Amino acid sequence: MRLRIRRTRLDLLFLPALLAAFAPLHAAGAPGDQARLSPAGTTAMQAIVESGHLADLRWPDFTDYRQHVKDFYDAGGYAMAWVQSGRTPPQVTSQAGTVIALLEDADNKGLHAEDYDGPRWPDRLARLRQANPPPTDDDLARFDVALTVSLMRYISDLHIGKVNPSHFKFGLDIEHKKYKLQDLIRQKIIGSDDPRSVLAEVEPQFALYRLTVQALQNYLALARKGDGDLIAVPAKPIHAGEPYASVPQLTQRLELLGDLPMDSAAGSTKNASPATASPAAPIYSGALVDAVKRFQRRHGLDPDGTLDLKTAHEINVPLARRVLQLQMALERWRWIPPDFPRPPIVVNVAGFQLRAYNAQQQPEFTMRVVVGRAYQHQTPVFAENMRYVIFRPYWNVPISIQRAEMVPKLRKNRSYLDKENCEMVDRQGHPVGSGPVTDDQLKDLEAGRLSVRQKPGPNNSLGLVKFLFPNQYDVYLHGTPAQELFSKARRDFSHGCIRLEDPAKLAAWVLADKPEWTRERIKAAMNGTEPTQVNLDKPIPVLILYTTAVVQPDGEVDFFEDIYGHDSDLEKVLATGYPYPG
Repeated sequence: MRLRIRRTRLDLLFLPALLAAFAPLHAAGAPGDQARLSPAGTTAMQAIVESGHLADLRWPDFTDYRQHVKDFYDAGGYAMAWVQSGRTPPQVTSQAGTVIALLEDADNKGLHAEDYDGPRWPDRLARLRQANPPPTDDDLARFDVALTVSLMRYISDLHIGKVNPSHFKFGLDIEHKKYKLQDLIRQKIIGSDDPRSVLAEVEPQFALYRLTVQALQNYLALARKGDGDLIAVPAKPIHAGEPYASVPQLTQRLELLGDLPMDSAAGSTKNASPATASPAAPIYSGALVDAVKRFQRRHGLDPDGTLDLKTAHEINVPLARRVLQLQMALERWRWIPPDFPRPPIVVNVAGFQLRAYNAQQQPEFTMRVVVGRAYQHQTPVFAENMRYVIFRPYWNVPISIQRAEMVPKLRKNRSYLDKENCEMVDRQGHPVGSGPVTDDQLKDLEAGRLSVRQKPGPNNSLGLVKFLFPNQYDVYLHGTPAQELFSKARRDFSHGCIRLEDPAKLAAWVLADKPEWTRERIKAAMNGTEPTQVNLDKPIPVLILYTTAVVQPDGEVDFFEDIYGHDSDLEKVLATGYPYPG
């Protein structure tokens, strides 16, 4: 969806006037000009820092940042970082003014200004400017610590997210990304001529992250306009050409979301207006049907234009919920590695889609994927490096599948392995016997002393190629003979690994820096007689992510169902406030 970005927040409109009113508070000053408190004021500041608690804050407990704050003020001899010396009334530095403006604008970054005391800063600035009675050293100490804590939270949240992904048992490591906050602020911000640019570098430098920030701002603007009237949820599916009483509400909603262009909307409803004034219901037809198809495609539904129960419910989802989905998408983008040795492969589990990126951070291509079942075999979230490709692979059946699925089938049919082109192997990988499975072999299979593998071939469960990025979950990308599954809108059918719609296309992309591996050779390897392993000269980053909001390069936003409940889990944690699980 393409929408113009308009900043309409009232606080942003009035911010320039507010800062002008407090112009004396925002005079420039170097770090050396920072004010020193009286001995009593210094003691008060030290007590606040040592306690890790400041009642003035929206979230008073800052024990998770206490050591950072202590190191910050220790390094400055407990001088104030944001208030200049020798000024009556006290004046905050220009850097403090810039930082406060950014904290007040945090909503536009997918954060919450309230978490950084955004609404409280005008009153605090007014208190400092007050002449009768003038601010006490205790007032100054609390102001300074409040701004330091809020900025540390803002930087950390903007850079690595609020919640450590390890809390959800995701295989994403943010530890190596963490800043020494005290050094960053003291060395690069409190004396900077342009703190805004410094803080812009804190954000993830990915094109998709920036697109998501832009989309969020669009949806914030939409949400401020209101949701409008809900459409009636039909008792039975409404097809093109059938009457539907909520045509006007549906038209308004799809115009708001951008799925129905305004000029098309006029044509699609011109015949409906007279009908709304008569007992007959208006007709669901024309451009409105096309708009519903577009909406369905963007929301992971079958784009058949039929207005069914699921489609109606998705259309009625409040815009505030879409805003939250985009906020959670930004949280997750902040978890991923800060840079890549080469363009990555990104799989979004919730969207059932793979994207292969180029050096310009644009997707070279996308393809549909099948992921793990929601209730039994969820595909994990993690990052690893692809290191090799195997054409015509064996499928080494996981012991869990062997015990839960194959052994019961073998009890009923001792020739089941032959039927599925499988064989038993010992712990060294050597084939064991042939023909019907014996009682002893069945016991060994159940105990794990023998394993099952499926022989290479077009009917192999892994298809004709698999892509290996060794990981603790034993998850990989692979082909599949079950191509019919890719025509479904919801595609969680696997045991956890990721099935590819077009593995040959991905193989060509992965092996692009090996000119000897032409498309013809790849095709020949896939249709050969023996497994062939190709090691990559340079590993390729692979990200298995989960987000229910994805922004396309043209700005259109796709939303997906929270099939694994990860959005729900994240939402619950975020609702608890600071300190978040580290």
